[in-house]
Amino acid sequence: MKVLALYSIKGGVGKTSSTVNLAYIAARNGYRTLVWDLDPQGASSYYFRIKPKIKGGCQDLVAGKRDLDGLIKGTDFENLDLLPSDFSFRNLDLILDDRKKPTAQLKKRLKPLAESYDFVFLDCPPTISLLSEAVFAASDILLSPIIPTTLSLRTLDQLKEFIADKELKNLELIPFFTMVDRRKKMHRDIMTELLNSHPEMLNTVIPHASDIERMGLERMPLGAYIKKSPSSAAYNELWREILTHIDS
Repeated sequence: MKVLALYSIKGGVGKTSSTVNLAYIAARNGYRTLVWDLDPQGASSYYFRIKPKIKGGCQDLVAGKRDLDGLIKGTDFENLDLLPSDFSFRNLDLILDDRKKPTAQLKKRLKPLAESYDFVFLDCPPTISLLSEAVFAASDILLSPIIPTTLSLRTLDQLKEFIADKELKNLELIPFFTMVDRRKKMHRDIMTELLNSHPEMLNTVIPHASDIERMGLERMPLGAYIKKSPSSAAYNELWREILTHIDS
């Protein structure tokens, strides 16, 4: 089982849409896939038409009073399950802080699922916190969506510094471009700069497109309501590129 966290310090960068679409593509290709919606806003849960509510909230979950497999819901798509969000996740930092080895708690909860899933996608809230450290400890790969803007560049550098300071040597950070408008010279220039200065950047670009924005209306992954489009092709190519990192 590989754990892939979709994470960014900055909000509004296409993190949830990328989580939902990549998980859908993985499941469609036969991989047993789970999405864990860790964001109290519950956007991933909303896209999968599942109520963002878990019995006992985050306190029972972190305390181990409820196993994750008893909280998991099936989606409308084969091979794709969801562990819903809960509004109590806004307190996850406080709950984790009360536990011994707080940063190990998510990994501990995920371990029993290792035989049930090939991939677990973590949809993470945009923050640097104790929860973030627990996500980093539980994950094999940190997929970080980057809009080609100055602020996104700054948050990527901050994230790299944080990972280096914490000596998270087993965590692979893989940034990729999202919400790209190639008509904008700034977007094109920043992408060129980043690809040259950050060799870990993926080459695939996710465009800023209305069909992706429609996910909120359709409440399903992009590929479930549009079979062919530049956006769906980009997500499929992004998943293929991610797999080459996993298999290498």
